[in-house]
Amino acid sequence: MVTASTLYAIAQQPPTPTRVRGTVEGVDGDTLSVKSRSGEDVRLHMTGNMVVLGLTRIALSEIKVGSFIGTTTVPGPDGVPKAIEVHVFPENMRGTGEGSRPYDLKPNSSMTNATVAESVVGNDGHTLRVKYKDGEKTVLVSPDTPVVTYVSADKSELKAGAKIIAFMKKLPDGSLETDRVSVGRDGLTPPM
Repeated sequence: MVTASTLYAIAQQPPTPTRVRGTVEGVDGDTLSVKSRSGEDVRLHMTGNMVVLGLTRIALSEIKVGSFIGTTTVPGPDGVPKAIEVHVFPENMRGTGEGSRPYDLKPNSSMTNATVAESVVGNDGHTLRVKYKDGEKTVLVSPDTPVVTYVSADKSELKAGAKIIAFMKKLPDGSLETDRVSVGRDGLTPPM
């Protein structure tokens, strides 16, 4: 009975976040201090092989058939997923996280990383049909949906005030570590 209740308690704990979205408060050696969007102070150990990528705005028209994109969607009123952000991967990142899965940006959101198979401009926005290894999805991208792409960046851009999304993992001692951070350029808050 004790084992069952312990397992139940563990199962009821919220999952450990795998990313933090927020504003850099400072860097001290290999420690990145972030104020999360929800107000928590988060300290991340930056690994020696950490990758820093910049994010910059682009026009929706730059998404072409064959582009490899990621998009966070929520269910639309008509059943068609509505994009709340789209990020275009550079060619050297093609295949990153390919597929569709639940995501933590908003309630009921999902993340789909896939290749654009068809792009149609309509009265309500842009409809993209994307294909990934296990399926396909049609996504509506409205004119006000943020569209970004990745550009080269380095650790020097992680300074106080920079808006970031850091991918992290919890270490056995309870501390948090990151090996990948995306930082917004020109005041951009990473939309994903």
